[in-house]
Amino acid sequence: MNDFASWPALLVVDVEGNGTNPPDLVEIAALPVRAGQPDTTKAGAWLIRPERPVTARAAGIHGLTNAVLADKPAWAELADQVHDFLGQDWICAHNAHVDYRELLRHLPKWEPAGVIDTLRLARATYKDLPSYALDALIEHVAPDLSQAPRVGRHRATYDAYATAQLLLAMADHYETWDQLVAAAVPPGLPGAPEPEQEPTLW
Repeated sequence: MNDFASWPALLVVDVEGNGTNPPDLVEIAALPVRAGQPDTTKAGAWLIRPERPVTARAAGIHGLTNAVLADKPAWAELADQVHDFLGQDWICAHNAHVDYRELLRHLPKWEPAGVIDTLRLARATYKDLPSYALDALIEHVAPDLSQAPRVGRHRATYDAYATAQLLLAMADHYETWDQLVAAAVPPGLPGAPEPEQEPTLW
C-alpha cells in the first residue's frame, strides 16, 4: 500500500519502565509518521526520574540506571507536555497493549484515535514465523535502520524508530488504511473496527 496520504496523524510510541510492578515510566518516545516516513525532526522523547528506583534487571536491559535518571524531571513535571504531544493522534507500538495501558495509567484523560499493534499486524502479515518479537521481525524484514538513534535496542527512541520502519514495510501488504486497521488493531482498543452485525429479519 503506497497511499500514505490517506493515513491519519500517527505516532509510533515506545515506553521503558523501572522494572517495578506496576512500573514507573523512565523513558517515552513518540515518533510521527508522515507521508510514509518516520519524521525524526518532530519526534518527542522524554527521560523521567521514577518515584521508585530502577531495578537492576530493568537497568541491565535498557541501560537507564538510577544515576543516569537522577537529574531528570519527575513525571508530574512532564505529564502535561506528553499529553499535549500525543494529542488525539493514532498511536502504534509493538505489543501495543503494554504501551497503551501504561500511557493511559499515567495519562488518565488521554484517548488516542486508535491503536495499531505491529505484533498483531506481523502475525497477520507474515505467517508461521518462529517468533514475532521485535528482534526477530527486524531480522526477518531487514528494515533500513541506518538513521535510527544511536542509543541502541531497548531504548524507547530506537525501538520506536524500528517499529515505525516495520509498520511501513508491512503496510505494503495492504491496499487501504482500513485493511491495515482490520489486521492491526486489537479488539477492545481504540480504533478497532466494529464487528459486523448479523443481518436480522427486521
